[in-house]
Amino acid sequence: MKFKKITLILGCAMSISRLMAQSPVLMPGNVEGITISEQDVAFKAGSIFGKVIVYSPSVIRVRLDKKPLGRDFSYAVIAQPQKTKTSISQNEESITVLTDSLKAVIHKKPFAIAYYTIDGQLINQDEPGLTTGWVGEEVTAYKTMMPDERFIGLGEKTGNLDRKGNAYTNWNSDTYGYQIDQDPIYSTIPFYIGIHHSLNYGIFMDNTYQSDFNFGASNNRFSSFGAHGGEMNYYFIYNKNIAGIIQSYTGLTGRMKMPPLWSLGYQQNRYSYYPDTEVLRIAQTLREKKIPSDGITLDIHYMDRYQLFTWDKKRFPDPPQLTAKLNKLGFKLTVIVDPGIKVEKGAPAYESGAKDSVFIQYPDKTFYTGQVWPGWCNFTDFTSEKGRAWWRKQVKFFADNGVSGIWNDMNEISTWGQKMPSNVLFDFDGAKTTHLQAHNVYALEMVRSSFEGAREHFKERPFILTRSGYAGLQRYSAIWTGDNRAEDNHMLLGVRLMNSLGLSGVSFTAMDIGGFTGGASTALFTRWMQIGAFIPYYRNHTALNTKSSEPWTYGEDALEISRNFINFRYKLMPYMYSNFYESTQTGMPVMRSLAIGNTFDAKVYDPAFQNQYLFGGAFMVAPFESTKEYGKIYLPQGGWYNLYSDEQLQGKAEIIQPLNMSHLPVFVKESSIIPMQSLVQTTADAPTDTLTLHVYNGKVVNTFVLYEDDGKSYNYENNDFNKRAISFNPQVGQLTIGETAGNFVSKFRQVKLVMHGFKNIGKIKLNNKVVNGQSAYYTMIDPVNNIDPQGADGGRRDAVPVYELAFGLSAQKQVIDYELK
Repeated sequence: MKFKKITLILGCAMSISRLMAQSPVLMPGNVEGITISEQDVAFKAGSIFGKVIVYSPSVIRVRLDKKPLGRDFSYAVIAQPQKTKTSISQNEESITVLTDSLKAVIHKKPFAIAYYTIDGQLINQDEPGLTTGWVGEEVTAYKTMMPDERFIGLGEKTGNLDRKGNAYTNWNSDTYGYQIDQDPIYSTIPFYIGIHHSLNYGIFMDNTYQSDFNFGASNNRFSSFGAHGGEMNYYFIYNKNIAGIIQSYTGLTGRMKMPPLWSLGYQQNRYSYYPDTEVLRIAQTLREKKIPSDGITLDIHYMDRYQLFTWDKKRFPDPPQLTAKLNKLGFKLTVIVDPGIKVEKGAPAYESGAKDSVFIQYPDKTFYTGQVWPGWCNFTDFTSEKGRAWWRKQVKFFADNGVSGIWNDMNEISTWGQKMPSNVLFDFDGAKTTHLQAHNVYALEMVRSSFEGAREHFKERPFILTRSGYAGLQRYSAIWTGDNRAEDNHMLLGVRLMNSLGLSGVSFTAMDIGGFTGGASTALFTRWMQIGAFIPYYRNHTALNTKSSEPWTYGEDALEISRNFINFRYKLMPYMYSNFYESTQTGMPVMRSLAIGNTFDAKVYDPAFQNQYLFGGAFMVAPFESTKEYGKIYLPQGGWYNLYSDEQLQGKAEIIQPLNMSHLPVFVKESSIIPMQSLVQTTADAPTDTLTLHVYNGKVVNTFVLYEDDGKSYNYENNDFNKRAISFNPQVGQLTIGETAGNFVSKFRQVKLVMHGFKNIGKIKLNNKVVNGQSAYYTMIDPVNNIDPQGADGGRRDAVPVYELAFGLSAQKQVIDYELK
């Protein structure tokens, strides 16, 4: 019987081998030719060549190809493998790769790979019988879909937060006025997070060809990811929490740099503001109406016949004088750039680019020509160091004219007809390739060139914005969600797109406030402006041939409400800037899907609640359509405060809240620490020297890192910053303001401590000395809309008691101890 059983298994294996040999799908065979090194395993599996590499204790990379593995090159990944304690062992059936965080088992007969926690829980595995397969040049990895598995991320993708049951394509596309379920749109980030059985993992497939991700669409067996060419090259990331997965992913692909402080302020845009007198009128009106703001953006009409690196001298006769006047008013100027260089004899940019041969070409060495705004254009090859160097040199044009920001548009590449030929050639940094491989990475290399050129030529940190990109774009640029529509569903889609980008390593994100196409109603514009105060890049923008969309064009009520929320944002500058600093260190986004901190709470994936998000760690924002009269809100686990009234609420609960145009539902998480400053009209102005520190009582320990630098130079890279940890420990009744690190002298000299939800405070000590604060009713119970609870008769109406304490801010550690009666 034993002999017959062995014969049957052998016969089965031989049958599978014959089927594989006859199939139009090429799959790996049995693992052989194994070479084990300190942190990697190289092998051959039938006709497939492979390598499994330990990149860090929690990241394992897999490479598979039909031919010997070629050049190891990436535009996205900038990290090298870390020196990692690794154990690699094998037997007849498998090879086990073990770190202190993760175990990978490579099955030999045939090749397949599975990932486990150290204690043996299955995280993810190749789907048996499918593993990885090639159909022609298209390669796809198939993963067993776990029961009740969820999938989130994948960057700028429409649809629900939970992507289960859907499929997506990555091919950067110009999608003017896109539908709310349209795919693909502008950018490509082939990174997602899988969630099941109290486990989560990330997969980043680094392949720039058109790619496809399937999370159970049209099948009930597997999730899959693949590309239309190139090798199968992916990184498997494990961490116990999603924040750790994002940290590992951005450790691979890089993190954003500190942005200029002015870019966190309100930005007034339009397609287009011209001539220069109109630009100045907009700036002066913003100041006259006391609307805090920091930036104005010029669209394509500033150029001479839309030609890059030119000014229309009739509309803008003296750009340096214009930018100087704007700077005096506290405004920075951002201008749009497109990749297309107009084919025009005698035009400096065209002549220079053609002479240096920096444009992409056909196989016959002629430059590819496509039609865009200026007419027929050639396009810089940003995948060539020669092309990038040429572009960096051109960026000096903007520096010489006092420009502070570069807005990269039309870089999918977009051309009229939207069908660039596949045979157009790109340098691809020395490994010449076609449009098929270069398309998705083109925008990334454009913003890289713009950033590096601005860093070289601008006197201060630049602001860089892009419409398109690839994984790693956060190193160079912010991104906005393109040409959206003035509709409620687009406003909420924009929130989801930004949340998904945050899950995918991109923290500096935006959507066009008010909608780009069409015209917003007064109610929609007002609601959108409220939400905009709680997103990373706050940009009001609308299209040509639409009604004006400045806040004062919608009437006095809309103006007042918009101004109130912009005011609140400016008071939050210390909080926001510190959260951007956190992004530079860990990749944690400023705008955070509730899935990051409540990963296994099914409610946060419910379409009724999926638009809710955290702005930093303290504020939970619940966006709703402008037409809704009531909103259903989910409060995750923990304690919460209503921002406007300090009403305390308990989490793991749904609430119904009346909606009105003056209040966007916003809640503050228990134990939050929120530093605020006095109101300024522009970040170019210094606030008063008093830091108002709001602390909300709770049951959990919390630490906030307050970060400052000069907001404009690169001196922070040389220790010229001021950083301190502020910790709240309710178990021992203590708030600690840590000593400062760095050489920058804080702009704040005094602290006004405002303690929310602390009832019946008794003795309070500062550095072990009893001090006197005051129990007070919060004189601004609604901190956004400036509603004073004190009536004319001095009676209190719905006021909430707080405790206030003022003291000097020291560079040394300061400890506040309190007792409750």
